[in-house]
Amino acid sequence: MSSEVSTMPMTAPRAFGFLSVMRLGLVQACLGALVVIITATINRTMVVELQLPAMVPGVLVALHYGVQLWLRPRMGHFADQHGKLTQWIVLGMAMLAAGVIAIAALLPVIIASPMIGYPLMVLAFIVVGLGVSTAGTLLLTLLSLRVPPERHARAAATVWLCMIAGFILCTVVARVLLEPFTLQVLVRFAVIIGVSCVALTTLALVGLDAPRAEGVRARAAALPFAEAVHIVWADPIARRFSCFVGLSMLAYSTQDLILEPFAGSVFGLTVADSTAISGVHQGGSLIGMLLTAMLSTRVGSLAGWARGGCIASAIALLAIALSPMTGSVALLRVALFSLGVGNGVFAIGAIGSMMSLSTAADQSQTGVRMGVFGASQAIAMAAGGMLGAGASDVMRAYLSSDQLGYGSVFVMEAALFAGAAVLASAAREAGKARSGESVLAAAG
Repeated sequence: MSSEVSTMPMTAPRAFGFLSVMRLGLVQACLGALVVIITATINRTMVVELQLPAMVPGVLVALHYGVQLWLRPRMGHFADQHGKLTQWIVLGMAMLAAGVIAIAALLPVIIASPMIGYPLMVLAFIVVGLGVSTAGTLLLTLLSLRVPPERHARAAATVWLCMIAGFILCTVVARVLLEPFTLQVLVRFAVIIGVSCVALTTLALVGLDAPRAEGVRARAAALPFAEAVHIVWADPIARRFSCFVGLSMLAYSTQDLILEPFAGSVFGLTVADSTAISGVHQGGSLIGMLLTAMLSTRVGSLAGWARGGCIASAIALLAIALSPMTGSVALLRVALFSLGVGNGVFAIGAIGSMMSLSTAADQSQTGVRMGVFGASQAIAMAAGGMLGAGASDVMRAYLSSDQLGYGSVFVMEAALFAGAAVLASAAREAGKARSGESVLAAAG
């Protein structure tokens, strides 16, 4: 009797509805809240309060992305072999929270005893990379497996809007908890946010797991990690899409650190005005995400929306590069809003495509595919910020003009987005060719 029960086919897990996706969005919001403490609050503290060179936090943040480059594919391969992912997502969130708290606690140590503080700080950022890789990769894998393909765009938009909400909420809470500011207050703030995020993640994931079929897990376990990655990379669609993710995210992240300095130095805007200008860009991004989520199921494909977002972003960046010729702040606002819309369209189209492509082949490779795509994103994010800031410094010095220096970098970013659009088209055509071959094989 027991053998009969063990050989019965496993019931397919129920697809996630809106409430389940929102619960995963809450986890993504927790990820975003913890990461923004590093990239915003601790980054500013190192540079302003501690008077450290900006390259110090820049290199450390790049280090945590470097860890993701190595670990995300491995965590994806791990996910393919294990049926229950939620407990590992909680573990990843706990590692991320512990890393953030350790970084905050080590700030006075790197000043008082650099020989001890900096090695420990490096270890703390490695722990952050481990946490982001574990929680982020397994979260997207779970989302890809449990959301039907026709709802991938809406699910991606929901989760990413929750992440942005996490950014915003964390900054609002920071204004309350970080006054009056001291390094001890910063540690207390990190502990409160870290413990809260781990608790919310644990509660949000209750009941969302479902065991995967034994056959799927067995196929994944039979493949060594290196061979699994080789199979993914040998797939022309996956390889081209990975290159698309890397190139488009490089263009996307390159613009982040130079938009406000450009508005201030070229247009003479105050800090408050340049921050408001940045808000115009973020507002456009939200609108672009919502439009893509609503329309992509009726019009075109996710790959087509991703490509369109890249093209729109490239055109907007060219307009930003030319805006100083008019001296019109209103034109700059329109161009930044257009860039935001293009960025939002591209982001949801790319993330939705990532989810669809990760589940399009054998489900025993869903995790490792998501890991490879995530690794491409991580290395691009690591390089993008330094490329944007470094290139703008070099070009402004070489051309002896802020206007021409920043403009040349915006043109470079537009070229990167245009190249990404070409790669998106190539991946789409390869997908059509594969579909045609599948139809012919079935007919034969």
